[in-house]
Amino acid sequence: MKSFIRLIVGLILIALLAACGANPEDVEIPAFDQNNSQGENTSELSTLEKARQEGVIHVGFANERPYAYATESGELTGLNVEIARRVFQELGIEEMVGSLSQFGSLIPGLQAGRYDVITAGMYITPERCAEVLFAEPEYSIGEALAVQAGNPLNLKSYEDIVANPEAKVGIMTGAIEHQYLTDMGIKEDQIHNVEDQPSAVEALKAGRVDAITMTAPSLREVLDTFGDDSIELVEDFTQPVINGESIRGYGSAAFRKGDEDFVEAYNEVLAQLKESGEILEIYEQFGFTKDELPGEVTTAQLCGK
Repeated sequence: MKSFIRLIVGLILIALLAACGANPEDVEIPAFDQNNSQGENTSELSTLEKARQEGVIHVGFANERPYAYATESGELTGLNVEIARRVFQELGIEEMVGSLSQFGSLIPGLQAGRYDVITAGMYITPERCAEVLFAEPEYSIGEALAVQAGNPLNLKSYEDIVANPEAKVGIMTGAIEHQYLTDMGIKEDQIHNVEDQPSAVEALKAGRVDAITMTAPSLREVLDTFGDDSIELVEDFTQPVINGESIRGYGSAAFRKGDEDFVEAYNEVLAQLKESGEILEIYEQFGFTKDELPGEVTTAQLCGK
């Protein structure tokens, strides 16, 4: 019945156009698709195809120096910001719309479609690999600890926090440090979660925690930014050892499940940046060195595949 109605409408349209002087052979009438009675286009572009077509990509960044942050003029920059911007340019995506977010909101935001990609201080772990797709590692870094001036509890390692059940340590919500601390045997009531880096520093200054921990570049950057003599970096901090292995984190950009073509394209450009040495030029802008290069470690290894 709907096919008959469409035929009648089409014939009427041709008659009207002919009356107006149009050539009926130049008029394109949509073909009827019985699997799509509304005549809609059912083909869907992938995230990468859509971004290339529109020239825009929406990226969620953790608000964490030196990975991603806003300058005083409001410009978005940071290690992962500049790496991502460079990769997307090579992929033909000129405009990157970046949003700074709390770390714990990144994966939910990606899955909800608020972002096309997420990055910045995002370590590749088996647990996260179950939720998102990771590109190959962009950097590799260790941990660091900051305490009140003089280090009153003499905390120089995670083991020292384990040995002192009264000691409290601050971390950002959703950060990998939570897993490290609990794996080391630190109790949940010793761990104080905060929203971001400034909140961690304020908690330490106010005495709500005895130490704060995060990646070494992040902690150095945030302490330099605050420039507060009442807190200090533990220079002789001992890197955590879990299950006989020294902990070293590997981070990269993450994508939604199903965006394998995007991950593959991202990896191809990332490999070129590593091979050309351009990624080291980006590193140097944010205090990173060749020591932070991920080497031969792969995402498949880090995901436990």
